[in-house]
Amino acid sequence: MTENQINALLTRITSDPAIFGGKPIIRGKRLAVEHVLADLSAGETPESILANFPFLEADDIRACLLFASR
Repeated sequence: MTENQINALLTRITSDPAIFGGKPIIRGKRLAVEHVLADLSAGETPESILANFPFLEADDIRACLLFASR
């Protein structure tokens, strides 16, 4: 993965003090990165998360994982 691709993914993660007290969220939506990570760690598949949250995209899940690794 190139640095440009990494940066593009990370732009999907934002923080807004008015939403969830400033916790990292996905593209300004009311879904915290920690929620997606918790679902993944509980055994949910990316496909099931995408089905449960239709506004999400596969790159949003990748961005959450990349954010967590950083």
